[in-house]
Amino acid sequence: MNIENAKAQMKKGVLEYCILSILSKKDCYASELINELKASKLIVVEGTLYPLLTRQKNAGLLSYRWEESTQGPPRKYYTLTDSGKEFMKELDQSWNELVAAVTSINNQ
Repeated sequence: MNIENAKAQMKKGVLEYCILSILSKKDCYASELINELKASKLIVVEGTLYPLLTRQKNAGLLSYRWEESTQGPPRKYYTLTDSGKEFMKELDQSWNELVAAVTSINNQ
């Protein structure tokens, strides 16, 4: 098994959760999300983000609005919908349980 593939799969598994987590704190446009994910070393290819945003929007978890920008074209700001906020609460609980389980196994 290739270690790089295993690492990539682990990151993919938490990427959607991390997008929702960022948006639960503030509305963002795609470049802001990309910068935060890159800073956390969760994403290296920008093209990875857009299909995830589309899927989350189509699932009713996100909505967006256009805002004028002083630095170029208008920006599409993403925000969590009420369904997205509820979904995020459930994911938070599942994430905490998963972290506790993995920590328990690692400490045995």
